[in-house]
Amino acid sequence: MPHGSEDDPASAPLETSPDHSVAAEARPEPVAGADDTLGGYFEIHDRPPAFAGDDGHPYTVSMEVEKTADLRAPFRPYLVFPRWAETGVGIVGHVETPTLAECRTSEEARKHLTSLTLLEVKKLLDAALAAGQDASA
Repeated sequence: MPHGSEDDPASAPLETSPDHSVAAEARPEPVAGADDTLGGYFEIHDRPPAFAGDDGHPYTVSMEVEKTADLRAPFRPYLVFPRWAETGVGIVGHVETPTLAECRTSEEARKHLTSLTLLEVKKLLDAALAAGQDASA
């Protein structure tokens, strides 16, 4: 999943003035361990994390929330793992988790997903692969 420098605002030239140094304009230093959760990773790196599945294929992850007719807990978070071609040029399939929680608000559902550690996300990917929840793109 290529990301060109033209898409990355951090790669744009920094304008400076005598009152502003280049260092002041740079991104803040990441906090150690801040990108060990799914939400932290997205926030720091501005892209989804990549994983190697137990099947040997490369995957990224997408956080999804489905709205249902259940009035008590209408929001259901789950993860979708797009499988990338070995060349990285395109998506050739995907796997997804079952519903991970039943939530009262979309914010609660999103928080459930963003608080998952990357280790938990990797385990969910491998469990989806083992369950045979593969779907063609």
